[in-house]
Amino acid sequence: MFYLLHGNDEFTCREHLKKLRQQGDYGYNSDTYSGGETPLATLIATCDTFPFLADARLVVLEGLPKKRKGEEATAGRAEDKEAKDVPEDKPKKGKKGGKSPTETRSGFEKGLADYLARLPATTTLITLLDEELPASSPLLKAAQEHGKVIKCTLPNKGAALESWIYKRAQGMGVKITSEAASLLANFSGSQLRLLANELDKLATYVGERAVIDLEDVRALSAQAQEARIFDLTDALAQRKREQALDLLHDLLADGEPPLKLISTITSQVRSLLLVKELANDGLRIQQIVTATGMAPFVAEKALRQVGKFQTAQLEGAYRQLLAADAALKRSRMTPEMALDLLVVDFGNV
Repeated sequence: MFYLLHGNDEFTCREHLKKLRQQGDYGYNSDTYSGGETPLATLIATCDTFPFLADARLVVLEGLPKKRKGEEATAGRAEDKEAKDVPEDKPKKGKKGGKSPTETRSGFEKGLADYLARLPATTTLITLLDEELPASSPLLKAAQEHGKVIKCTLPNKGAALESWIYKRAQGMGVKITSEAASLLANFSGSQLRLLANELDKLATYVGERAVIDLEDVRALSAQAQEARIFDLTDALAQRKREQALDLLHDLLADGEPPLKLISTITSQVRSLLLVKELANDGLRIQQIVTATGMAPFVAEKALRQVGKFQTAQLEGAYRQLLAADAALKRSRMTPEMALDLLVVDFGNV
């Protein structure tokens, strides 16, 4: 049997792979290869080998060779012809010993596609790709004819992501309220591995109650705490010092270490400076997320806040945070006093 797992949802692809591994008793007959490092001939030889002391063999191929510059996935025949025109004693420049046609992306893909028709019944071959193959891909066409295709695509924001959270929680034997699911979705975006870890932690936390609510997420999720600190920064940006002081004291009462608070606020101010600069250069939110590596939730929140600050104010706030951090580390004042002074003077140039 041949399985093709492909798409931009690496987490779900890996989960399907884990389930497929558990479906058979392969004993010592399990091999994993990297498509970027393993010759096609080696992969085929392993697939053709009869299983030892078991009924089946499992072979996993992770990835395909990288495309050469200008190479198209469907240009396998042209690549093969070009490779045959190269004398064996004159390897291509810069390629030690030359490259077999099947080691190019297109050649490897076409060679594997051609092989699937004669894959032994005793072998289960799984190809795992963290990319979505185009409809013209010879491997995708062969998989549709001779195996099974599992396409894994990241859910978009909103309803699709919340639906994923509901189903994931249900699979863990718990329920989650719509408010809690929405909060988790906002925090984590499409980072499914992070979401899965948070849900696993929350399911253990609620135990026999078996219902995850909004307060559970706020109490247990590190992202929720970061969001509360974002609320503090937001209050500071709007010059709501009384509200900011209330939020600060609530966080301290909940056990947030003062140094961690200052570190997180400093990180947020640094993000505000970066987002403001990129926004001034004309970048949109998705471009900012790509350029900075920020979680979408963080970048969107920062983009909403930057309009309330001048660049000089953010730079001044950053210097104040560094000074408060130094004062705490040198024990020049109590943590509460240092943070209260920071809130009162925040953003003053």
